[in-house]
Amino acid sequence: MKENFKKYSLNEARSAMLALGCDRYRGDQVFKWIWQKGALDFSVMTNLSRELRESLSERYLVAGLSMAGAGQQGVGARQEGAGVRKYLLGAGDNEDVESVYIREARRRTVCVSCQVGCPLGCRFCATALLGFRRNLHAYEIADQVRLIQQVTGTKCTNVVFMGMGEPLFNFNGVVGALEIITSPLGLSIGRRHTTLSTVGLVEGMEALLRSSIRVKLAVSLNFADEEQRREFMPAARHNRLQDILKVARAYSLRKERVTFEYVMIRHVNDHVRDARRLIELLKDVPSKINLIPYNEHPLLPYKRPTDAVIERFHGILLQSNHTVVIRKSRGQEILAGCGQLSGADRVLTSSKTSV
Repeated sequence: MKENFKKYSLNEARSAMLALGCDRYRGDQVFKWIWQKGALDFSVMTNLSRELRESLSERYLVAGLSMAGAGQQGVGARQEGAGVRKYLLGAGDNEDVESVYIREARRRTVCVSCQVGCPLGCRFCATALLGFRRNLHAYEIADQVRLIQQVTGTKCTNVVFMGMGEPLFNFNGVVGALEIITSPLGLSIGRRHTTLSTVGLVEGMEALLRSSIRVKLAVSLNFADEEQRREFMPAARHNRLQDILKVARAYSLRKERVTFEYVMIRHVNDHVRDARRLIELLKDVPSKINLIPYNEHPLLPYKRPTDAVIERFHGILLQSNHTVVIRKSRGQEILAGCGQLSGADRVLTSSKTSV
């Protein structure tokens, strides 16, 4: 059975070429063909000899994710400088993941998934409804970016690990994907333009801190009260706030300033006391706070706070020394917003309109 060459990291591609008696730079050439030119067949790799192309074809194939349908387009996608499109991508084992492409005036962002489903079970997140199916391989995570670049005809500027799944529960896959995404021979997107979002898995955060990776880190805090956080986010039972904040502070000081994400849910965590607790909790952690008004989902009972409540909460946080931003989520109407990806709407629109 042929091995999938797309699974190889750059160093593994070089080793494969050495094993065939070739110079290691041939691995660089094949890697570039696969990730920058989207090659699915060795026969098109014209800077390789015919003999080498034939030898590779005998031993390897090139396979990855595929588009499972036309992308769903969000309201306002035709407006100049802005737009959202959600894609359903299929893997070879009949599993699917969702990815989101966000076009802004100066940015082209892909929100990638790192798992099929999610094992965390957060009560307010639609992805939790799927349960956990499996981790995505590094090449499957990176392939989301490549495919979306291909179908939209644009070069993406930013990648956020904020789709389906918990990135730090797939640490090796995410690290491998980052190598492909940021490599000049791969997708060539700078590490400073990549962001990883976690619910706050302390062990994974510590591993990220110890590593050479300088990806931006966002922590989905959502609750300033420990007991309430445990109630709504089961992973919090094994990851205490004080431990999360300790690692986050170290990350801000040694690498990049951490962002704390706070999903505001009506009558749950949107009270004045919650805002004041949040200020007290984060007072010693250099960080930014992103307020995310809850994106409603038809399969979940939770609601978005009113604009007045959001503004009041925001105003209280501005009394702290943190940068505080109300994130303007896009794509809620096609269930493409934060916490809405679930694969529940598998029948995609047949629109051919490009984003």
